[in-house]
Amino acid sequence: MARNPQRRTALLDASIEVLAAEGARGLTFRAVDARAGVPTGTSSNYFADRDALLAQTAVRVNERMVPDPATVAGLMAPEPSRALMADLMRDLVRRMVAERSGYLAMLELRLEATRRPGLREELNRTVRKQYDENLDFHLASGLPGDADTMRVLYLAMSGLLVEHFTLPEMLSDTPEALDALVETVVRRIVPAE
Repeated sequence: MARNPQRRTALLDASIEVLAAEGARGLTFRAVDARAGVPTGTSSNYFADRDALLAQTAVRVNERMVPDPATVAGLMAPEPSRALMADLMRDLVRRMVAERSGYLAMLELRLEATRRPGLREELNRTVRKQYDENLDFHLASGLPGDADTMRVLYLAMSGLLVEHFTLPEMLSDTPEALDALVETVVRRIVPAE
């Protein structure tokens, strides 16, 4: 297997773009090579098979979705409150909107995981790790609400994002409407100080 880490990352980023544009059925080594602008056969030198490509793409998507620590530190400057939670959730939504391809690729990977136990295992591991880190951060930072609050907020925000990316005109077709919807979700789930 080839060992150039920058090339591997570029191939995984190309895989994300292919998944977002064409879905899991369109994800082939040839499509990844074309999207990455590399010679045909390059991606097959980096990934043993399609399952390996899917699993490593799942890890890369998650890496791209992790917030910048400096941005989080800046957002966390105010005292913990429900208003701060709303700011954090608005930031989450803005990051996902900016990372549209990554979010759509993750949706495709989740659907594909219903048919591929190995991918489901990888997604469970990766997403669970991120969820646990977010939960630990929430509890350690003194933000309002407990573990159940975070679980319900996670589910609500996941649903909000799926709705926004798949049927944006349904509930929130403008950034202002999306911000207002995030505010409503947080106000209904997160307890007042």
